[in-house]
Amino acid sequence: MTAHAFAVGPGHLHLVVADITTLSVDAIVNAANPSLAGGGGVDGAIHRAAGPRLLAACLDIVRGSGPLPTGQAVATPGFNLPAAHVIHTVGPIWRGGANNEPSLLASAYRESLLAAQALGLGRVAFPAISCGVYGFPEELAARTALQTLRQGLMDALVAEVTMCLFSGRALDAWREAAGTVLSDET
Repeated sequence: MTAHAFAVGPGHLHLVVADITTLSVDAIVNAANPSLAGGGGVDGAIHRAAGPRLLAACLDIVRGSGPLPTGQAVATPGFNLPAAHVIHTVGPIWRGGANNEPSLLASAYRESLLAAQALGLGRVAFPAISCGVYGFPEELAARTALQTLRQGLMDALVAEVTMCLFSGRALDAWREAAGTVLSDET
């Protein structure tokens, strides 16, 4: 596993290339769709690895509260995952940038951190939210996410964040963005 670590305030941020479903952290974040019903990419992988009880828990949430709005987050148990919890968030679909996409993406990361804090969790792993089929430009997504995660670590919402990326190319883009957003590489 290729990794880069950064000290951020009282916490740490790691950039890794790995399968998020295998990470032993307190929570993994799922780049979900509003129905929380699973799908492709990271969402489908998390649902498959967690088992059918995850889908049942997600459907219970939607029955009670309706579809999850873009930029919001909810938590479920992790079931068969090494992580005790899954935090589901809906990132924005990229529509050219004039539809509040960066703010909605920042909200997805921030609300996920707040959900982790509410559960008393210290270590959270994120995928690159909205960078897959939702088409968010990776460099802008990386800057937006890292600025939000930096603030969350500075505010001690969690102690450790792992950005779990899907390729060496993605890792390079996120590492470059981290060089401009984060100041204390360790």
